[in-house]
Order: sequence, then C-alpha cells, then structure tokens
Amino acid sequence: MNFDTGHIAWMLVASALVLFMTPGLAFFYGGLVRAKNVVSTIMYSFMSMAVVSIVWILWGYSLAFGDSLIDIGGSSLLGDFKFFALSNIGAGGEGIPDLLFVVFQMMFAIITPALITGAFAERFKFSTYLVFLVFWITLVYAPICHWVWQSDGWLFKRGALDFAGGTVVHLNAGMAAVAAAWLVGKRRGETEGLSAHNVPFVVLGAAILWFGWFGFNAGSGLSANFQAVNAFLVTNTAAAAAMLTWTIVGYLQTKKFSAVGAATGAVAGLVAITPASGFVDASGALAIGVTVALVCYFSAKFMENSKLDDALVVFGVHGVGGLWGALMTGVFALESVGGTKGLIEGNGAIMIEQIIAVLATGAYSLIATLIILKILDVIPGLGLQVAEQTESAGLDVSEHGERGYVQDVAD
Repeated sequence: MNFDTGHIAWMLVASALVLFMTPGLAFFYGGLVRAKNVVSTIMYSFMSMAVVSIVWILWGYSLAFGDSLIDIGGSSLLGDFKFFALSNIGAGGEGIPDLLFVVFQMMFAIITPALITGAFAERFKFSTYLVFLVFWITLVYAPICHWVWQSDGWLFKRGALDFAGGTVVHLNAGMAAVAAAWLVGKRRGETEGLSAHNVPFVVLGAAILWFGWFGFNAGSGLSANFQAVNAFLVTNTAAAAAMLTWTIVGYLQTKKFSAVGAATGAVAGLVAITPASGFVDASGALAIGVTVALVCYFSAKFMENSKLDDALVVFGVHGVGGLWGALMTGVFALESVGGTKGLIEGNGAIMIEQIIAVLATGAYSLIATLIILKILDVIPGLGLQVAEQTESAGLDVSEHGERGYVQDVAD
C-alpha cells in the first residue's frame, strides 16, 4: 500500500462537501413549495441520506463498480455482487483507500434521487417514496453509473466524457423527473401563479449547493492535483456566468431582479459544468455558463407552461442542463486539461460519443423509471399520489404530523 495522505485528506473533505449538498437541495426545494408542504419536501431529500446509504453499502456499490455481471462484446452493462455488504473490498494499492472511493461515490448516489423529488413535490406518498428509492438506485442509478464510470462499462469504453455526473446524476434525474411528473399526475386545485413561500430558503439552499459542488467536481479526479484545482475554478466560473446571465435575462423579461431566478441560474451553471469540469478551462466554462443559462431559462418557461406538472422544473434545469453540459463537454474539452481533444481542437468524433451517452442515459432512465413507478402504483397499500383531501390539507400535517412553522405562513 502506498497511500497519499494529501489525497486522502482532500477526498474526505470532498465527500463531506458532496453530502452537504443534499441538505442544501432540501432547503432549495423546500423554499420553492407552499408552506404547508415544506417539511414533506425537505424530508424527501433528508431520508435519501438514510435509505440510499444502506442500499449503497449492501448492494448498490457492487452493482455499480463490481465485476461484470452482464457483458456484451467485452463491454459491461452491470456489476455483480462481489462487493455485497462491502465484502472483498481491499485496502487499495495507491492514492486513496478503496473504502474512501466507496464513500465518495455514495454521496453521489444519495443526492441523485433527491433531485427527482422536485418533480412530484406536494403530492407524492412518502411511504411509496421510500420504496421507490430502493428500486431506483438498484435498477436505474447503479446500471448507468456502471456504464459511464466503471472501467469496463460500455459508455466508458466507447470514450464518453462525464467527469462528475452530467449524465449519471443530472440527465438521469431529469429524465426520471419527466416519468414521475407524468405518472403521478398534476397537483390538484389552483396551481397557477404559485410562488416560492420562503425565498431565503431558496437562496440558502443554492449557496450550500454551490459550496458543496466544489467537492462534487473538484473531488471527482480522486486526487489533490492540477485537475482538481482547474475543476474548482471552472465550477465557480460557470456558476457565476450562468447566475449573471439568468438574472439579466429575467430582468429583460420582467423588469425585476429575481433572487429565485439568480439561485436557479447558479444551479443551472453548476449542473452544466459538472461533466466538463475535468476537461475544460475557464474560457470554456464561461461559454458553458452563459449558454446553459439561456437554454435552461427558456426550457424552464416552456415546462411551466406545459401540461406536465414538473413542480420545481427538475427537467428544465437538471435534465436540460445535464444534456447541454454533456454536449458542451465534447465541444470545449482540451487535451491540455483532461487529456482528450474536443470539437474545438478538431476531434469531431467525440461528439458522436457524447450524443450516444446522452441518448442512452436519457432513454433508459425514462423507461426504467416509468416501469418502476407504474408497478408501485398498482401495488395495494402503495400508490403514487396522495388522496385529494390529504393534498389539500398539505403533506406536512397529513403525512408527517408536523408543521414547518409555529405561526401561519401564507401559501
């Protein structure tokens, strides 16, 4: 064993930063919903930390990073159960211990299904959600993670670039959100013109996400080195560019400088730079930040006006942002940063691989999530949407027996 204590120290910090993102997401989503559903919305994210942690240790990590269970032409589709309950995990030979890699990847698995919850906020059964977490991590997240990040995964072997989760995390969650919003159905009652009930929560959540994202991206190289420094820089750059762009576009549309808009723009920039953070420089990050703000701003507006009740516009920000980031990674990747040339350096072939990765990830996530939710919907005692009376009263009291605020807060 030849561990590097500097790498270990950095990866412990990065792992904690990524876990901290999930409470940040809880505040971000919690502030966006009505006051009567703030506890319910926060609990979706908070409980993911418990359920997914256990699933990951028992079999999730093994399915994602185990030896090939299903292999086609030398390319793997799913890991086996070699590491069930973390059995057969060695100490590791160099860099960081294998257990630290398990921990770091666990934090990604925790936040990904929590992202989906924004699509069905204010109306999804909490008991069904707990079951959904188990099946979704097992049947959707783990296979896609294996495709993209395992050395013999079929997308990895094709050369698709995803440094920190543009496809594995964000596009995956975004397409699952479409499936969830479609099958769960619309919120009942009047939902037109609803606004965030707690804007400070939204801004606080976005700030925590921004802070934690440095571990998300800069930690994904698993080392304290130049690539980590560059990933840190481009993460901040893209977020800043997207936040500023979104705020300006919003002002041109409404003549108001929206705090929720600024927070959403920052998140869109963070999403888009995620797959590119290990491959692009600051100029590429600026281009990605500006363009994703424009793409996601109008995608969000389209989703708000569509018949699909994606309550917190998960697809418009995470789905579209992850897709755009994956494609722009192929455009702006630099050999001097990540060892791979992108389109601007004359490597047009990489765009084919990015498109294949986007299509495969999106299609699989959509179809598999639809199947999982459809099955859960017909199982006696489960179902997806709460009763109309429960929804009208608010999920905080009906599902959790608690209120977010002692005094009444206007919906």
